[in-house]
Amino acid sequence: MKTLVCDCNHSMPLDFAELSAALGEKLTPHSQLCRREIAQFQHAAQDEAPLLVACTQESRLFAEVAGQTEGVPSPDVRPIRFVNIRETAGWSRQAAAAGPKIAALLAAAALPEPEPVPTAAYTSQGRCLVLGDVASLQLARSLLADSLTLTLLDTGAAAGKTAATALPLQRDQLVHAGRVIAVRGWLGAFEASWESANPIDLDLCTRCNACLRACPEDAIGLDYQIDLSRCTSHRDCVRACGGIGAIDFDRAPQRHLETFDLVLDLQPVPAIRLHQPPQGYYAPGADPLALVRAVTELCERQGQFEKPRFFQYDAKLCAHSRNSLLGCNACVEVCSAQAISSRARLRADQPQAPAPSAEPTQGSEPSSANGQRSPGAKPFLNQIEVEPHLCVGCGACTTVCPSGALTYAWPRATDLGARLRTLLGTAQRAGLKRPTLLLHSQEQGAQLLGELGRLAASRRELQGMPAHVMPVALWHIASVGLELWLAAAAWGAAEILVLSTGGEAPAYIDALRAQLALGQTLLHGMGYTGTRLALVQTADATELDALLATPRPAGAAPTAVAGFAALAHKRATLDLALDHLMRHAPVQTVAQGETTITLPHGAGAPLGSIHVDAARCTLCLSCVGACPAGALLDNPQTPQLRFVEKNCVQCGLCLKTCPEDAIQLEPRLQWGPQRSEPRILHQAQPWRCVRCGKPFGTVQAIEQVLVKLAGHPAFAGAAAERLKMCGDCRVIDMHGGASAVPPSVTASRNTR
Repeated sequence: MKTLVCDCNHSMPLDFAELSAALGEKLTPHSQLCRREIAQFQHAAQDEAPLLVACTQESRLFAEVAGQTEGVPSPDVRPIRFVNIRETAGWSRQAAAAGPKIAALLAAAALPEPEPVPTAAYTSQGRCLVLGDVASLQLARSLLADSLTLTLLDTGAAAGKTAATALPLQRDQLVHAGRVIAVRGWLGAFEASWESANPIDLDLCTRCNACLRACPEDAIGLDYQIDLSRCTSHRDCVRACGGIGAIDFDRAPQRHLETFDLVLDLQPVPAIRLHQPPQGYYAPGADPLALVRAVTELCERQGQFEKPRFFQYDAKLCAHSRNSLLGCNACVEVCSAQAISSRARLRADQPQAPAPSAEPTQGSEPSSANGQRSPGAKPFLNQIEVEPHLCVGCGACTTVCPSGALTYAWPRATDLGARLRTLLGTAQRAGLKRPTLLLHSQEQGAQLLGELGRLAASRRELQGMPAHVMPVALWHIASVGLELWLAAAAWGAAEILVLSTGGEAPAYIDALRAQLALGQTLLHGMGYTGTRLALVQTADATELDALLATPRPAGAAPTAVAGFAALAHKRATLDLALDHLMRHAPVQTVAQGETTITLPHGAGAPLGSIHVDAARCTLCLSCVGACPAGALLDNPQTPQLRFVEKNCVQCGLCLKTCPEDAIQLEPRLQWGPQRSEPRILHQAQPWRCVRCGKPFGTVQAIEQVLVKLAGHPAFAGAAAERLKMCGDCRVIDMHGGASAVPPSVTASRNTR
């Protein structure tokens, strides 16, 4: 990797010798790389080695110069990378001490690009549906008619005869009127349904205005819809319309369903009310600037597009549901785009009925994969489904997923972990004692940090980015959660700060707060005092400057820096981080012995134990079959319920499955050898068949069955002994086999 660093006309106090030693690469000092020293950039660009330029402001200029320079490899062969060290480090009151941070930023930017991920494709032909009243439709028509194929749907009330509320004179766009029922879909694949109940059919209407002149109540406007609250049924309009037949008061309401590529919703209350609407859907409201942005983007949304599939899903790890019982629903609840839904998977040997026709609604959840459950079919596993075309890549679902069934894919956890580890490791080797990570979005967050750096360079009262705070740009701040936060703490991060600029969905902020509080509880329980994990909320650069400058209590660090790398599986990375933090905790009693840390209920803790009421449990083992994580185990040799705490994700399926209500959850972290070893929660004496002596069931379970079926006619009298037999002996007895063993023998075999 060839690295070019410029001090931007001596505005940054860079120590090139220090940076060279930290990076293991000889750096040539530059002061005006984008101007009089541009030839040195051209010379470096002609080399086939990867090239990193520490300047983002002039990235376009450098790219253009590279494209015009002979012998420079094409961007497809060798792309040039850029990294910002000016606003994030060099333009700061602590710039002179920011050498280790700058070295870390350069080292992280030099890492290999993450492997490409699958994409979700969109195709749009520019067929746009516009929703709103007549005035809004006229405005949209004037802005978009030359670029898109418009269909106008008048959803407003009938108005007076004014030019502002008149339908266009030319019939060059389809015009409908009615009440919107639902809009769902995404760019290139929207479905809209509406109901038209007005007596005037706009397809038949010639807009001759005869009905307007004939109406004595002035109930018909230039939108050619009748205000039924003013109409007194004179029907003069019907007679005036004559043979055209556009007006029919007896016409039943008609429903329409059509497909579109784009939707511009100008209604006061939009049809899709989501914090993150689907791509291709725009609802600017009353903001004129938002309308301008929407119109600009709509005109550009024609052709073929693609975006990354931000997630990976492993159904085998999912704790969403078993046996039609809902367990973990965290991902469905947190998704602000309604991209995640629950689907009932039917048995492969069950026939599937065709999907029923139904009105589409955004985020609707059919009861099976094809929309309808077959008669008599029994779902054996309910899974979640993620629609990649609706997913916007926030990653909150992967953060709240306790089992790791959903993982973030762009970038993958291994790639992001390598980036964090490189940042922390390089900074510490260069002499930074207590590095802090500032996780921010790569759009609004990066813009705010850039503004802070520029203000700090021009205003003496501002500090700018502290020398120990290293920014980490993410697609979305909710895409990183507990396992990487704790891994970063094990790699030496003194603090992990998450910057929210206010544009995130409230559900994401709530989820981050809960996860941060959970991480704080774990760290404090291990002896790492102080504020280790925090959410920073501001969209103002001056306020951010004050927040970053505010000292927070500094707790003890691990006695050794971890050497593990982040793994693809969430639980594995979490276990590695917890193990290192526990073994190298500042409190030796914690590091050396058994430790139990109580975690808050209702906070989505992915760790914990369960308690079984032995007086109520009959060892039916239904909880074992329901457990998706292998935390609950049976024993083939004896009636026994065992538990491996390390595997438990606290999904609650065991609690909901238990017919005796004998199970309670306990969120906690218990660290020690027994966390990974099966321990017995409950065991009982086996019941032995009164005929052959073979063990089956438990004494408690058979006794409960005897009590519950004592009055059943099928088991009256001597037939009650069949309840005490195994399945084979019961069949033999029912078909006239030898009589059952006397009750005295029964008592001797099944004595408690």
